[in-house]
Amino acid sequence: MSQATTGRRPPRVGDAPLFKYALIGVVLFFVLFVVVAPMAVIGIEAFSKGVPFFLETIAAPDTRHAIWLTVMTALIAVPINTIFGVAAAWAITKHDFRGKRLLTILIEIPFSVSPVVAGVAYLFVYGLQGIFGPTLDSAGLKILFALPGIVLASMFVTAPFVARELIPLMQAQGRDLEEAATSLGASGLRTFWSVTLPNIKWAMLYGVVLCNARVMGEFGAVSIVSGNIRGQTNTLPLHIELLYQDYNAVGAFAAASMLAALALVTLVAKVLLERQGAGRRNRPTTLAGNTSEKIS
Repeated sequence: MSQATTGRRPPRVGDAPLFKYALIGVVLFFVLFVVVAPMAVIGIEAFSKGVPFFLETIAAPDTRHAIWLTVMTALIAVPINTIFGVAAAWAITKHDFRGKRLLTILIEIPFSVSPVVAGVAYLFVYGLQGIFGPTLDSAGLKILFALPGIVLASMFVTAPFVARELIPLMQAQGRDLEEAATSLGASGLRTFWSVTLPNIKWAMLYGVVLCNARVMGEFGAVSIVSGNIRGQTNTLPLHIELLYQDYNAVGAFAAASMLAALALVTLVAKVLLERQGAGRRNRPTTLAGNTSEKIS
């Protein structure tokens, strides 16, 4: 009797209980010993000398300055990269032009270049021996070993995050809604605010969350362009390294717990945004009639 007659499907490798549980075991082993264990150690060691020592470390002037510098960098770099990501996604998905594929490749470069290499490249561009270094120095503008250099390095390593979330979604959505809005007399800006933005807002926020987490945790590129000056150009990741080098391991873990808390907040925000539809690739079913309501 054939399988079509019996209604049974042929067995697959993934259906074997032994294979399934072995696969689950490998994943759990990896998660527990590579992800969960280090995070647990950070929390345990951070409070190993008690809550007063933890609070004293966080309240230290150098730590407070590192936290301030990290937050300030994120407040500058993340909005700029969000604007860049939305503009890049809009240009690539809604318009046809020569060099579109090249632009897409250029946006992906920070994912394939080591952050340390990017930091060294900035030295040769904005340093005193770089291309624009002497001109900037004569004008009294300091880029490297100051906040502008840290922001530039952070922007480089996080530039693709928002665009990478939006481009696949906007490609799946197509151009029908924007073309309908334009045919009804809406300007480009009005079309974006009334038609495009409502359809991409969750994916955009998803990219913003990932971008913010990477900015606050960036080490390689920032360590090159900041000069690692204690209490002046140290972001929180760099300050953690200095505490560890000073044989203050518990203080380093206390400062690291701030970044670990940020990771947990990022994870929660990521889950909430995914529930709201971030990252979905389904094309909206809104018709031109609904588009006219949005721009009216």
